[in-house]
Amino acid sequence: MIGGRRLRSMEEVEKAIEKYPIEELYEACHTITRTLHGDGFDTCSIINVKSGKCPEDCKWCAQSAHYNTGCKTYPILSPQECLEQALHNRNKGIKRYSLVASGRRPNMVDTLRYAAIYREIRKAEPSMHLCASLGLATEDTLKVLHEAGVTTYHCNMESAPSHFITLCSTHTQQQKEETIAAARKVGMKVCSGGIIGMGESRRQRIEFALYLQTLGVESIPINMLQPIPGTPLGDTALLSADELLLAVVIFRLVNPTAYLRFSGGRAQMDRETQKKALYIGINSAITGDLLTTTASVTDEDMLLFREMKYDTKAETTWER
Repeated sequence: MIGGRRLRSMEEVEKAIEKYPIEELYEACHTITRTLHGDGFDTCSIINVKSGKCPEDCKWCAQSAHYNTGCKTYPILSPQECLEQALHNRNKGIKRYSLVASGRRPNMVDTLRYAAIYREIRKAEPSMHLCASLGLATEDTLKVLHEAGVTTYHCNMESAPSHFITLCSTHTQQQKEETIAAARKVGMKVCSGGIIGMGESRRQRIEFALYLQTLGVESIPINMLQPIPGTPLGDTALLSADELLLAVVIFRLVNPTAYLRFSGGRAQMDRETQKKALYIGINSAITGDLLTTTASVTDEDMLLFREMKYDTKAETTWER
């Protein structure tokens, strides 16, 4: 979105980032973010409700049963454990809470257990927005979750279509698209993003941003790869701060109305880089536990967001 127009093609995005100095792009994206979204900042927290032994072969993931990573393995947590963390996070000022589970897709037995957890949370804290990230899901299971109070379903597309096929062979992006279509059909919003730094080219990052645009995604988690020993990407070199910030620019230009969400791997970024990303266009974040990687401390995160002139208490357009 340069000159008030959303960028819709590879050529337009490449032309923009070649034509304009990087500082001008930063300022343009900052203006887009604050003009379209104001100063409201969306926060969410997750709990890894079921861990390990995942049958999928995603090359970045510690929880895949295909790799020896030393990942913790456990069945579905108790409702009490989930409730306690939800209440703790709400008391910290976090607006939404999600169960995240390993595995290809939830069967109906597990779905009913998740639904019971959500009902307990909704009963105890009605103001908390409830989300779910449970893998590929059918309309039947999503309907059960929606009736239990879940308003948003998360299913990452992970990377550009041209790159995803090199990263996972056990499921397809088409199956992910079917999941988010089913979520929308039962009345849920959709959250879908991916991981930057998995060996993709800059052009493929543009392709990925454009792909999410075609899907109409309005909440885009941007993870930075945290190379995990034992996975095929365990020795991948980290992207430079400049490349990470340029990725934020690309996603903001292509998806001006979407919430761009700081997600996993953020601990590898220094504070100044995080501040720049927030200035450019990151206007939401996962804070607290971030699956199997080290998370930022919630209090420090909230301080950082306020320092960058965001209001974590204000209602956002994503919540409406």
